[in-house]
Amino acid sequence: MITSTKNSRIVAIRKLTQRKHRLRQNCFLVEGLQLLSIAVQVITTSSAASTKVKPLEVFYSESLFTGETAPRLLTQLTEAGAKATPIAPNVMDTLSQRDTAQGLIATFALKDLEWTTEELLSLITNYQLPITKSPKSKIVLVLDKLQDPGNLGTLIRTADAVGAQAVILLEPCVDPFDPKTVRSTMGSVFTVPFARTQNVNDVLPYLSKMGYHLVGADARRGSIAWHSNALTGPVALALGNEARGLSAELHPHLADYVSLPLHGQAESLNVSIAGGALMYEWLRINSKRN
Repeated sequence: MITSTKNSRIVAIRKLTQRKHRLRQNCFLVEGLQLLSIAVQVITTSSAASTKVKPLEVFYSESLFTGETAPRLLTQLTEAGAKATPIAPNVMDTLSQRDTAQGLIATFALKDLEWTTEELLSLITNYQLPITKSPKSKIVLVLDKLQDPGNLGTLIRTADAVGAQAVILLEPCVDPFDPKTVRSTMGSVFTVPFARTQNVNDVLPYLSKMGYHLVGADARRGSIAWHSNALTGPVALALGNEARGLSAELHPHLADYVSLPLHGQAESLNVSIAGGALMYEWLRINSKRN
């Protein structure tokens, strides 16, 4: 059992809150029984995503376990290949970012979880509906240089909720493996395939050729979403940076724009709120067409 907070492995794990150390160690930290449960669920499926989720280490304090979930997850993560290391409660407290530690924290391979743009486009081409109730039409989320980890995490979670095929991150973008992003996804970081690229030409022309209607969210150019047909059928929905909106290089690729009404004094909506509303409007429209 590791009992010292100065243990070299514990010091290295604490550094995973910083992007440069996540890249150096090629892993990221996951805490929370719900998030870990989803990771285990993905590992045990036969989906393409299951091969991407690779647990590396799991640190545990049995005295902090309060039910059957943590011991079960510890066993499942170990069976999936994670090295199990017991640590003292005070050491767990230095790793935990929760008000009350649940006694279980794991690291996962970082680069393995990401998809290349080529892999992602191939996956989209051969896509199978994840749930029987999702519409026959498809949606891909394109996020343009987002900077807030909470916004990114919430959008990945919402994309998961509507049955989106994938999320494409246009760089420079906030790190999807930032602890705040991972927490905000509530486990959807493991279930929604995503890829990063600095070049819109890597993906947008191909999505258009595949039959996706490329739609940008823009308050100044777009028609109100529920007064428009822009979200009908297969859609690649582009959401812009929190401060600057959609980048100039996106506009030549976009076939349409949509917006949301603002009836009060607010000048704009948070991007995760706007994206959520538009994704669910897409879902509403296309569910009717089943």
